[in-house]
Amino acid sequence: MRRSLCRARARPLTGGRAVPRIVVLIPAHNEADRIGAAITALRAQSRQPDRITVVADNCSDATADIGRQAGVEVVESSGNRHKKAGALNQALDQALDGLADHDLVLVQDADTTLVPTFIESALDAMADEVGAVGAIFYGEPGGGLLGLLQRIEFQRYAREIARRAYRADVLTGTATVFRVATLRQIRQARLDGLIGGGTSYYSLASLTEDDEITKAVRTIGYRTVSPAGCRVVTEVMTTVPKLWHQRMRWQRGALENLRDYGLTRVTAPYIVRQAAMGASVLALGLYLVFTVWMLARGRPEFKPFWLAVGLVFVAEKVVTAHGAGWKSQLLAGTLAVELAYDMFQHAVYLRSLWDMARRREERWCAT
Repeated sequence: MRRSLCRARARPLTGGRAVPRIVVLIPAHNEADRIGAAITALRAQSRQPDRITVVADNCSDATADIGRQAGVEVVESSGNRHKKAGALNQALDQALDGLADHDLVLVQDADTTLVPTFIESALDAMADEVGAVGAIFYGEPGGGLLGLLQRIEFQRYAREIARRAYRADVLTGTATVFRVATLRQIRQARLDGLIGGGTSYYSLASLTEDDEITKAVRTIGYRTVSPAGCRVVTEVMTTVPKLWHQRMRWQRGALENLRDYGLTRVTAPYIVRQAAMGASVLALGLYLVFTVWMLARGRPEFKPFWLAVGLVFVAEKVVTAHGAGWKSQLLAGTLAVELAYDMFQHAVYLRSLWDMARRREERWCAT
């Protein structure tokens, strides 16, 4: 019943009967070195937004001043202790006042730049059954070897989205367009106790508000998509500690969101993927143990069958890195470096499970 009710309320306001207004919110905490590029990319959109607002959250640098100098609206959070989600909730309370249900809100990170077709592509994809449109993100240049590995990872994720007919499993925080009706229905669902996370739009109880709001959008009955034209370029982590904190937040937040939502038709595929991740951790561990054991026994034997399997594996790595550049494909062909990166990701997964089992609180760290 909840699903049909939400659809019925949104449907009369779509279908091309009214041109939606588009409001952009850019949550920013000390992003003086990046906010200008984000605004410039928005000004270059083929479909211009009607309003751009920088949400300056507890900034101690020139973020707010740069936003004003660029000619956009700047609102500063008041007494916010809930990081990005809290700042966005305050901004949305103001931004949604006066907007119609069919209007759109684009929420994008300050360290992200949108391709010129982003808003236009999001509008084209915003069918009646779609509640939000997320970005397909790619890594910015730089960052050395660590940056290269992240760009390969993001490239493969983009290919996976394309194979899923551009279904978005996560409405990434880099950039997502929400229908106003969707945001209002999420807030009402929280007020009614149908979903947790507080009494506003974004959950204040989640480490990964983008993953949680994806589940909220789907729970109230909408689809989430990431069309090919909604590409963005975003920051890569340049040090191992920063990457560790980022991935711990992502993984721990994803696990906690699944725990909080429980087993539903929405969460079942996510639970299966987490189980598959656990299986891959076990498989890699067994492979490494077996390899060490074989080497300890003496000179290993190279069977033609297993060599062929290995070559197929290498080919798959190289092909899926296409689009990230020839250096990425060359690196992928070596296997060894990416194997170490996979082990890093597995360590994040295992540590997240261990911390959850111990009920250890994960602290938010700026990256």
